[in-house]
Amino acid sequence: MTTKRGLITDSFKVVKKSRRGAKQRKSPTPPPSQPEDVAPSAREEDLQQLKQFDLDWRFGPCTGISRLQRWERAKLHGLNPAEEIRELLLQTQLSLWLSYTVSLSLL
Repeated sequence: MTTKRGLITDSFKVVKKSRRGAKQRKSPTPPPSQPEDVAPSAREEDLQQLKQFDLDWRFGPCTGISRLQRWERAKLHGLNPAEEIRELLLQTQLSLWLSYTVSLSLL
């Protein structure tokens, strides 16, 4: 007397697959939402330019010195940093970390 061993798939419920050509009832997909055209403010644009300057390794490391010192060092070595960055640095003291410190103080 030998017992018949079944396959492991025999213990699962059989589900019939629909035919490929059959119509399936689906709810209509909603149209894609239109992206909002929010123009960044002048301050955000300035911060974005300064971020790009900070992240650009062509102008050397940025730790331990101010942005203006880094810009002047790059100019001294002939790396041609953008003049508008220097103007931004001389106009205002924009800080990327200002919003970060404010958010930490709220915790």
